[in-house]
Amino acid sequence: MNDTKILFVEDDTSMGFLLVDFLESNGYDVKLYKDGNSGLKAFKSGKYNFCILDVMLPGIDGFSIAEKIRAEDKQVPIIFLTARAMKEDKIKGFRLGVDDYITKPFDEDELLCRIEAILHRIKNYETLHTEITDFKIGRFSFDYNNQLLTHPNHEPRRLTAKENEVLKYLCLNKNTLIKREDILIAIWGENDYFNGRSLDVFIAKLRKYLAGDTRIQIENVPKVGFVLNVT
Repeated sequence: MNDTKILFVEDDTSMGFLLVDFLESNGYDVKLYKDGNSGLKAFKSGKYNFCILDVMLPGIDGFSIAEKIRAEDKQVPIIFLTARAMKEDKIKGFRLGVDDYITKPFDEDELLCRIEAILHRIKNYETLHTEITDFKIGRFSFDYNNQLLTHPNHEPRRLTAKENEVLKYLCLNKNTLIKREDILIAIWGENDYFNGRSLDVFIAKLRKYLAGDTRIQIENVPKVGFVLNVT
């Protein structure tokens, strides 16, 4: 059994038990709750690495559970598994910050693949963000742990916490186009207008800080994202 503990909230008992059995046979530790109130209480009292939520539930509905979970934990993966297939419901789910929205009936093997893909992406992100803390950007040196940007011909600059995070994300994806929403979700936990404006401010500041090296450019790709170009 792996170390992923899944919170599963589903009021269809038969389907719930079948899916629990399937996921446990694939190495996951799954706890099933049959209503929204008990599911939310379990999340707050336990340590879950993944959440699978139905939308239509007794008590608190799945949308409300996801919203409350996101208020406490911006990173834990959430999948909606629901019979509600309307476009408006899917949009609402993704705006709440869920990682996937799967409609019933569904294929168990496809669900398993989606869970594994999300976990794999998170593992790779955490590995990159944990192991690499020192970067070379042209003639600049960037010490993430100490929030320090240095250049041989300039005074060292201490970055703010958000400047530090944005620059690290750019450095980890150097010379690669990064989508705005990916940066916002990774650093702010959600993609909205106000966080987007904040990101633009931090990008402008970082351009100013890195202006001492003409080989460095933070390129804006309109309506898509940014590229930290270093030649």
